[in-house]
Amino acid sequence: MRRALLAAALAFGVCGQLRAHDVSTTPITWNREISRIFYERCASCHRPGGTSFSLMTYVDVQPRAVAIRDAVLSRRMPPWGAVSGFGDFRNNQALTAEQIELITDWVQDDTPKGNNPRMLPPTPKFGSAESVVVPPNAVEVRGIVSLKSPIVLDGLLPDGAADGARILAVRPDGTVEPLLWLYGYSEKYRHAFLLRKPVTLPAGTIIRGVRPQASVLLLPAASSGTH
Repeated sequence: MRRALLAAALAFGVCGQLRAHDVSTTPITWNREISRIFYERCASCHRPGGTSFSLMTYVDVQPRAVAIRDAVLSRRMPPWGAVSGFGDFRNNQALTAEQIELITDWVQDDTPKGNNPRMLPPTPKFGSAESVVVPPNAVEVRGIVSLKSPIVLDGLLPDGAADGARILAVRPDGTVEPLLWLYGYSEKYRHAFLLRKPVTLPAGTIIRGVRPQASVLLLPAASSGTH
């Protein structure tokens, strides 16, 4: 009887391990994981009527899978153009490390589509592309600039030859605020970097990191009295 109970316990343990293993090795599929990443991060440009070739369907994506993997690993795509963790932005479109890993593993596993089309998320809706609006009290930075007036900073807009700039704000009390580190930024995909929380910079703050031949605009929050 004791042997029978031991055998049953061992069998149960083996089955439990197999079930756990099966769950952990569930393949990543287009229908379940990958389509959601592409709809969220890529489809605003890569769609019919968008600014680049469509990546809305499995048929669109699968032949380009290896090139897409290489582009996301090098962070050329999506074209966010800034180093993560240097500044905090509410409109950040860069892929997370987890999303990059999912895409890489999916390509490594030979891009399975998935058997259940009902797993696909709803097709996203798109409005017209928003243009960058520059407020009249924006502050242009070329080289090192000392702010003549206080500013409640809402974001930054690279405006020419600014790739590589590591932009810092040094307040009069010596505290340093990392604002934006541009890396791989292209004028072709010109966009603002909008801060998650506005940053208050008093008069006398020094803005560093922009080359004299480049230009970056400091975008004040709506309530900022900068002039």
